[in-house]
Amino acid sequence: MYKQIKAVIADMDGVLWRGSEPLPGLVEYFDFLFERRLEFALATNNSRNTPVDYVNKLAALGVEGVQPRHIVTSGTATVSALKNQYPAGTGIYVIGGDGLKQLLIKAGFELVEREAELVVCGIDFDLTYNKVKTATLLIRAGARFIGTNPDSSFPSPEGLVPGAGSILALLESAAGQKPTIIGKPERGMFDAALRQLGTSAEETLMIGDRIGTDIAGAKALGIKTALVMTGVETEASLRASAVQPDAVFAGLPELLEALRV
Repeated sequence: MYKQIKAVIADMDGVLWRGSEPLPGLVEYFDFLFERRLEFALATNNSRNTPVDYVNKLAALGVEGVQPRHIVTSGTATVSALKNQYPAGTGIYVIGGDGLKQLLIKAGFELVEREAELVVCGIDFDLTYNKVKTATLLIRAGARFIGTNPDSSFPSPEGLVPGAGSILALLESAAGQKPTIIGKPERGMFDAALRQLGTSAEETLMIGDRIGTDIAGAKALGIKTALVMTGVETEASLRASAVQPDAVFAGLPELLEALRV
């Protein structure tokens, strides 16, 4: 399977790190990519940070050479999708981190608290009842409801904690409307990564820790898949899943061993 691989897409949370703690094999993984001159993209459903934030985080963890162009987030994918559909100046109410807000402002959108045309929701570590209340009223008043990603949980050093999908579920229940999802498993993020890489799906490997988004979305496009068991999945959830990855590894060191062979 790996002889055909010319490029790699990897998730970050649960694959490269958990919270601020690097996972085993992180630096060695990038050393391998640079040594073999493999094209790579880092595709995360986490919309909280900007590509530059992730470049800085990797540098702090000992990984140099990653550029913002290597990073695709559900935030960048959401902004790209909205720019194709709405003009600059469109009013948006945001539940999410500063990174998502910065990307929307840079794209020319106006962040508003009332009379919004769109409600965009991602992971928000400072979520309050008032934010949910405002979003609910705006959606019920006709604002389009956009979700950056459907991940119900988020891997942290303490364990799995609520993710953007949990906030979306709360808003869906309160507003009576389902969100339009932009991030994985939808194809927009994978298409963006493949465009950046310049490779076909058959020549590309997706490394992820979540079957329902990383693996399912990649397989739907014909991308080869490798699941690492350092994120959200367990042996039980893997056995129970109708979607199965092409390969399963305990973590990055075991995956690297297979890639080197």
